Amino acid sequence: METWKVNLFSVWLGCFFTGLAMSQILPFLPLYIAQLGVQGHASLSLWSGLVFSGTFMVSAVVAPMWGSLADRKGRKLMLLRASLGMAVVMLLQGFATNVWQLFILRTLMGLTSGYIPNAMALVASQVPRDKSGWALGTLSTGQISGVILGPLLGGFMADHVGLRVVFFMTAGMLFISFLVTLFLIKERVVVVSKADKLSGKAVFASLPYPMLIISLFCTTLTIQLANGSIGPILALFIQALTPANDNIAFISGVIAAVPGVSALLAAPRLGRLGDRIGTERVLLAALLFAMLLFFLMSWVTTPVQLAVLRFLLGFADGALLPAVQTLLMKHSSEQVTGRIFGYNQSFMYLGNVAGPLIGSGISALAGFRWVFIATAIIIIINTLQLWLNVKRVPRRR
Repeated sequence: METWKVNLFSVWLGCFFTGLAMSQILPFLPLYIAQLGVQGHASLSLWSGLVFSGTFMVSAVVAPMWGSLADRKGRKLMLLRASLGMAVVMLLQGFATNVWQLFILRTLMGLTSGYIPNAMALVASQVPRDKSGWALGTLSTGQISGVILGPLLGGFMADHVGLRVVFFMTAGMLFISFLVTLFLIKERVVVVSKADKLSGKAVFASLPYPMLIISLFCTTLTIQLANGSIGPILALFIQALTPANDNIAFISGVIAAVPGVSALLAAPRLGRLGDRIGTERVLLAALLFAMLLFFLMSWVTTPVQLAVLRFLLGFADGALLPAVQTLLMKHSSEQVTGRIFGYNQSFMYLGNVAGPLIGSGISALAGFRWVFIATAIIIIINTLQLWLNVKRVPRRR
């Protein structure tokens, strides 16, 4: 079997366990923050936003440094660093006794993040370009499968054995990702000397359509912002919809997981569709569909309605990031693909920072429902700027 196919399978396993581990925690962080002593709607919303964003704030700063190191030492080393580092920090979060300790540990976790973006970059650098949409779509199903199972498993454990146990289980899952990466993934590192390494200005000068690449970076930021804006308030919003329910953690886990089911079904099919009709068309359609669904979510009155809309949102999620990454690869040369993916990773982290802060801030000032409306408005603005840049470029398959 070709090396890129072996690595695709191996990295898929690593992304599965990483997605499983991370999704076990994120839907329940607001409940854990409340357990640590934070009370009141405004305080819970703001602390949830800070704790969610702390990780990604640091990640956005250090991502270029890790990207430069990956160019010199290889992406497998970055995958090992991320998986083992996250396992250790996640274990410590289970022992936190106040919200400040949790915030500091979540911030430190930013130094160790980046498994899935580096996995995407590793596969993108090895896969034949005419199979890129299918390969990146298939790889995304690994993370999506983990994201489906994670909240269900985490919610069950949170309701029956406590939130702290979820952190310990998550650390174990991340250590499995470390072992999969260590023993299964193969990489031939091509060392880039400092003399041959292009400056940032030279990288963009080498691109045939630099404005399209910048537009795609902004789209990555918007995608992560949209997902992140809902994270800090999801469990609290569900609790507001059903205040008498005793299984909020499990219900939140189910509703957090349902987009993954549809995304799992959609990702490889939409990737293949993009290879056939144009990835740009698939990306723009998915953004418009997501915008409509966020508007509708602002009107829900029951958790079931929210779950149905989030299930439909998964069909858009299955296309978005793989489509962006496919377009970045198609519109950049092999010499600069790694750098372009590194820049895209920084925009991903910036979206992860901005999303929770915007979501929690709007929630504290105007209420939960305005978070969905604001997110939809941001998506439509981004879709317009992307469309304007895409139409200037001859369509490539």
